[in-house]
Amino acid sequence: MHLTNREIWALVHGLLIGGPFLLAFTGGLVSLAGLRSEYLTAEGIRDRVAQLRIGVGVMALMAWAIVLIGIWVLLPWYREDTPDSPRSILLSDPRTRQWHEFADLWKTHVAFMAPILATAAAALVVHYGRALAHDRVARNLVLALLLGAFAVASLAALLGSLVTRAAPIR
Repeated sequence: MHLTNREIWALVHGLLIGGPFLLAFTGGLVSLAGLRSEYLTAEGIRDRVAQLRIGVGVMALMAWAIVLIGIWVLLPWYREDTPDSPRSILLSDPRTRQWHEFADLWKTHVAFMAPILATAAAALVVHYGRALAHDRVARNLVLALLLGAFAVASLAALLGSLVTRAAPIR
């Protein structure tokens, strides 16, 4: 099996960074939800917060890497002005026109919310640190930001895979 340069970039974007990014949310959510002073010792809180700072920070960086690779590397190939470009293929068929008009435009624009929300969550984890174990409101705010980032990233990943299935970048 021979992969083109464009297909390799698409794999890096979707599977090598995107897949672990979505999986990392599970660990972050479980770790954050279990960060409660009544469940952990002071040493346990310190260790959990250190892990959260690293984990959520790496998730935010991964989110930015995914979005920037998508925008700066893959999108120009998708939108080439040639008859065999993925955009042209989608727009030429009335049955797939909606894949471009809604799905691709949505994931291109709204997907930026995932790294923004993940970065906000990471900033709050770094700022509040151990206080998250005692402050339920702050912990729930970080959980909400992570869940929002996860929801946006998951929907963008689903739409991206469906668009790629209909008109792959070659």
